[in-house]
Amino acid sequence: MQVTFDFDSRSALLDCIQQQLIARFGRIVRPAEKRRDPVWTLVQGVIGARSKTAISNASTDRLLADSRSWEAVAALEAEKLTDYLANQTFPDLSAGRLKDCLSEIIRRRGAVDLSHLESMSTAEAMAWLESLPGVARKISAGVVSNSTLSRKALVIDTHHRRVVQRIGLVPPKADTPRAFDNLMPVLPPDWSAADIDEHHLLIKRLGQTHCRPSRPDCATCPLLGDCRTGQATEKKVS
Repeated sequence: MQVTFDFDSRSALLDCIQQQLIARFGRIVRPAEKRRDPVWTLVQGVIGARSKTAISNASTDRLLADSRSWEAVAALEAEKLTDYLANQTFPDLSAGRLKDCLSEIIRRRGAVDLSHLESMSTAEAMAWLESLPGVARKISAGVVSNSTLSRKALVIDTHHRRVVQRIGLVPPKADTPRAFDNLMPVLPPDWSAADIDEHHLLIKRLGQTHCRPSRPDCATCPLLGDCRTGQATEKKVS
């Protein structure tokens, strides 16, 4: 039988999904020492398109260690900055976006400083970040959620969006901002910022292991009972 969701049922479903994923993968909690300051988190996000997290983390650390300040990173020549980001999937694109982003922060703030975000609401902080070059919803949510700000904001990457689309929680063609706007209001009200962060990490793990872009492993997926796409796929197989 095909599952159907209305607005009121999605919160309960998300809570059920959380428990099922914890049962399958265990807890995935971001340690406090992994929460870096908002500028570091922003830089990592801007340069991280289609790159593995570990690679982007290493590139971000190296940039700051060698240049000593983000202002110095912004002043690097484009060619030099591209060399630093050679391990990124798109080094030229990453270098251009990062230079533009940091330069704009300096223009507005006089330095690469995001301390003003602390006094803003989460929505205001995300809107300010999204007004910067190269910053869209995934990055803005990541800065306020994954950094030391630790706000309630759901990071939706390509894995996360694919999973919730296949389940039927968001429309099949929803982009990241639309998926975010669909899901944030129906997250369980008792979830903390850490719970929301763990939800993203669990869904991401599912997207990497079962709900892959092609040839998904629906038969062994812990969310098969709640997934429209998985149930339809298994029905065809049988």
